[in-house]
Amino acid sequence: MTRFCLFGAGRIGQIHGANVAASPRAELAYVVDVDAARAKALAARHGAKAVEAEAAFADPGVDAVIIASPTETHAPLIEAACAAGKAIFCEKPVDLSSARVQAVVKVVESAKALVLVAFNRRFDPNFAHLRGAIDEGRIGKVELVAITSRDPGLPPLDYLRGSGGLFRDMMIHDLDMARWLLGEEPTEVYAVGSCLVDPAVAQVGDVDTAAVTLKTRSGAIAQISNSRRAVYGYDQRIEVFGSGGMLRAGNMVENTVEIMNGDGATTARPLHFFLERYMAAYRHELEHFLDCVEHKKKPIVGIQDGMLALKLADACVESVKSGKAVKV
Repeated sequence: MTRFCLFGAGRIGQIHGANVAASPRAELAYVVDVDAARAKALAARHGAKAVEAEAAFADPGVDAVIIASPTETHAPLIEAACAAGKAIFCEKPVDLSSARVQAVVKVVESAKALVLVAFNRRFDPNFAHLRGAIDEGRIGKVELVAITSRDPGLPPLDYLRGSGGLFRDMMIHDLDMARWLLGEEPTEVYAVGSCLVDPAVAQVGDVDTAAVTLKTRSGAIAQISNSRRAVYGYDQRIEVFGSGGMLRAGNMVENTVEIMNGDGATTARPLHFFLERYMAAYRHELEHFLDCVEHKKKPIVGIQDGMLALKLADACVESVKSGKAVKV
């Protein structure tokens, strides 16, 4: 039984807390949040205690921490968990500064800490199956990857102000997926971005619509399309083209009923938001983390992956500003 302390009792913290409580291999011991009432409510729901961070780190009975608190807390909490000898499950990004992440990497490596960075899409059953087919050589050598990721609606502007921008907040998932599916590191990035959803987004220094092309040393290419507005639902699709064929993973839809009549054929819309779309992925990433803790294995996505994805996001920002391709 792995005992957890959960940092962050907000939307994503509640998902992780429920998954820990539901697992027969895990126990939620503590919840930490700056909002004491919210921490107490979540802790009470799962038979845990709301405590201060120091108490959780000092308890030798705590094996692991889940860091689902705001981004600016991730780096110091990872460092504190390393000092306390805890295994670490951390939401993305590790930090919005690449220099800060590099400093955290040094701490993690010095402590030989087990760290999983929660790029949950790697654990989606369909995407994992697609990656498995690549590994089996079902389509030969990967030559082109196309990733479509579009949110159903624009987040509040207050959120965007502190998010780090579309490339570091939203597309960072897709940049990690591109690395994972290409099987080699991108060496060149070209990005374009616009404000097509709401001109107010530009006032907070961000974009709401973007496209990125990544190229590897061998010449393989990945293309990523992002928008903050898809009126039909949460649009998540991947296509991988290789020397021997193609793989495709489509949207998860509300139901599989297809209506055909004189007006044509109609299918259900994609699931509306990431919480529904990636519910299974959240469960699977926790089970993978528990496997790593129990068997002292290296996670399939770790602190270095967090740093490399952020470096690609930084390159995207630089490319948009300069209008030129950026070497990575």
